[in-house]
Amino acid sequence: QVQLTDSGGGWVLPGESLRLSCAASGRTLRNYSLGWFRQAPGKEREFVAIVSGSRSIEFYADSVKGRFDISRDPDKNTVNLEMNHLKPEDTAVYYCAAAVDPIGWATQRAANEYRYWGQGTQVTVSS
Repeated sequence: QVQLTDSGGGWVLPGESLRLSCAASGRTLRNYSLGWFRQAPGKEREFVAIVSGSRSIEFYADSVKGRFDISRDPDKNTVNLEMNHLKPEDTAVYYCAAAVDPIGWATQRAANEYRYWGQGTQVTVSS
């Protein structure tokens, strides 16, 4: 069993930055791709970013491309999301998640492709 614990959320002004972290425990995640999703009030949970187990493949939603950066540390079993130039529309609960991906293509974009989830961390961007 894997447990994911996300942290780092908070309230920031538009244009500011925030770094989210997710720590995994229970087993190594080298055969998993790790992703971030977010869910705003009244909206569906949406894909944000994914990184493969080898860290060689990354993919971002168009809405965050160029502003967000996903990274992972396999030795520490962590995945981070650096969020820059934040906008009010980035306000949501952010979740880290792990998808089984032994080949490491990082193609998982749908929430139902992920096996493990963090509890979520609130990000609020507002002036």
